[in-house]
Amino acid sequence: MNNMYKKLIEKSFQFLKLHDYDLVLNKILLEVKDFLNAEAGTIYIKEDDFLVFQYTENDVIELGDTDIRFSNLKLPINNNSIAGFVANNKFTLNIEDVYELDSSLPYSFNKKIDKATCFRTKSMLTIPITDSNNNLLGVMQIINKVDSDSKKVISFNKEDENIIANYFALQAGIALERAITTRETILKMIRMAEMRDPKETGAHVNRVSNYSAIIYKKWLELKGLDDESHIREIDTLKLCAILHDVGKIGVSDTILKKPAKLTDEEFKIIKMHTISGALLFEPVRTVLDKTAKEIILNHHEKWDGTGYPGFIDDLKAATPENICRRPKKGEEIPIFGRVVAAADVLDALLSKRAYKASWTFEDALKEINRCSGTHFDPDVVNAVNLTKEQIEKVHEYYQD
Repeated sequence: MNNMYKKLIEKSFQFLKLHDYDLVLNKILLEVKDFLNAEAGTIYIKEDDFLVFQYTENDVIELGDTDIRFSNLKLPINNNSIAGFVANNKFTLNIEDVYELDSSLPYSFNKKIDKATCFRTKSMLTIPITDSNNNLLGVMQIINKVDSDSKKVISFNKEDENIIANYFALQAGIALERAITTRETILKMIRMAEMRDPKETGAHVNRVSNYSAIIYKKWLELKGLDDESHIREIDTLKLCAILHDVGKIGVSDTILKKPAKLTDEEFKIIKMHTISGALLFEPVRTVLDKTAKEIILNHHEKWDGTGYPGFIDDLKAATPENICRRPKKGEEIPIFGRVVAAADVLDALLSKRAYKASWTFEDALKEINRCSGTHFDPDVVNAVNLTKEQIEKVHEYYQD
């Protein structure tokens, strides 16, 4: 088999293994850009009649996680822009130099971002991403192919165009369609929980999900484990952290929406949401089942052993009276539980509730640090401290 095709197949399998929507997009862009030896790339996702900027990668300029130059960037799906034309016609465009477009063409290149970043876009390959029914999901732009020998920007050739358009974009569509389906199924479960518990909003679970992925990635780095083999762990954590409190569906409104402090008996019943939530993922058949169950069962455990529900031999036999008999502490608590515990409490402190005002980020962080070694794993708290800027950006992005 041709080495190019072997490399292509290996790369496409990498993102077919992922489940989370955001990580699929990021992985697709990185792999395609690397495969074509290109300087940069962008993915737009279709939302109604627009293409919404979602991800960018650039080897020439440094980009932040939420670069203000690209935030809220939308393109109408029409023939006026290059990406809009590709989306509107589901037609691949391979352009040698976007600054030298014929004026008779319906589309043009906007130099605004180039001017803002001091980057020179030249060759561009723009490909539609569609699902199995040929519905448009988005558009991928790969920019400035570089010659390996001269290091100069060159044009994408016909072989690049055919391989990416006819194989890679197809695989990307399959992976993205599956990720969208998985994410939508999970968010429907969350919308059910939100009907029962006003605190369990889509914004809250998305914040906890993203905080958890950021914190865990840093924790891996601090442990010297931040290699490619752990990307699927981050993927499943990010997706399953959304479900951390889904078990509250089984708690009565009388308790769940009570404005006053809960009695000891009522709190015992609340604790059971960890059990009822975990039972939703039995029998365990997939990695997602295993991870969701692990997070739901362990995100209310505490480092010092005072959390709940502790070790449970038989989830189906658990009752408010027999849980918490065998405490779980320290590293007996799975790492995903320890990470989501910190992420969940941090977001609760930052969020306004009927019984409290929202805390400032500085005060919330102080509280997390105060509880290091008691409520929280000290190593996880360290990871929180080292990622506070990223966490703040997530909090600002996902507003209630």
